[in-house]
Amino acid sequence: MKQLYIVFFLSLFSGASYAQCCAVGGGSPLAGDASQGVLRERQFEINSNFQYINSTNFLTEDKRDTNFLERFSSKYVYSRFAYGLSDRLTMSVETGYWVDKTQIGIREGDTYDSKGIGDLILFPRYNIIKASAQNKFTELTFGMGVKLPIGTYNDSIGRLEPFSGETLYSTMPPAVQTTSGAQDILLSLFYSGGLPGGKMKLSANLVYILKGWNPLGEKLGNYASAGLFLGRNFQEKLNVALQLKAEFIGSMLINPDVMMMSFPNYDPEATGSKKLFVSPQLSYSAAGGLTLFAQTDFPVYQYVNKTQIASQTQFTIGLTYRFLLRQTSVINPAGSI
Repeated sequence: MKQLYIVFFLSLFSGASYAQCCAVGGGSPLAGDASQGVLRERQFEINSNFQYINSTNFLTEDKRDTNFLERFSSKYVYSRFAYGLSDRLTMSVETGYWVDKTQIGIREGDTYDSKGIGDLILFPRYNIIKASAQNKFTELTFGMGVKLPIGTYNDSIGRLEPFSGETLYSTMPPAVQTTSGAQDILLSLFYSGGLPGGKMKLSANLVYILKGWNPLGEKLGNYASAGLFLGRNFQEKLNVALQLKAEFIGSMLINPDVMMMSFPNYDPEATGSKKLFVSPQLSYSAAGGLTLFAQTDFPVYQYVNKTQIASQTQFTIGLTYRFLLRQTSVINPAGSI
């Protein structure tokens, strides 16, 4: 597939979805919000990208709030390894590493930071409709996968109690953990087709993530997004695309029995959001199956429940390398049976 529509959306606590309760993470564990189509049979794909988020913008509903936090930022390296089992079925294994996740409060002692591995994602994709001379569709691909937490969801921080001199430990907010600690189900639908004239291409995607409960009795809000892409190739190597994406995150749930024993150090009601983004994207296909890409997201509308971190600065840069396994053949020597 010469046209490359990058899967960019940020992971469980990444991308536009990090704005849940004191930076409680919530959105998609995919490193992209457009689940791309399948590979060719016996084709490998290695994808690695760097994702950066920074925000000093905080909202109460849709109004700016200056008395919440000072800053939230993250740096994330995401990798995907995919293989074409057939021309219609692709299997991918995806994971990521948080180089840094930092939440800085406005009061002394309200700063949290962490780093470490995130989640493991197993994500097969099946091509329902395949391109043909009689069919105007380029592709229609369905994906269904699972996210397995392998990072830390209950990391704690010690604070010195000034009167007793004891060190008291408390669990850090979910936004600063490297994973939610829950198993999630991922669903995606991706369509891509050419427009009249042959120069422009239209793509659309739907992503839904059913969030699970973690051992702490927490369930992050379910995630849904819908994206529309319009792209064009220039000189067959450079692709320019513009995405319009709507994102919805549900409210967080906490087991009542857990809350009675240990009330969390965050407000679970300050979760859930509705957002609209415009995202320009560039990709360049170099020689030998290598593609370089970049994307940035501009929020044009945001509404959050109660007071939360809002999306502000976020971009992704990375590369994709694709290659085919060589076909092995057995050559019978002359006269052999």
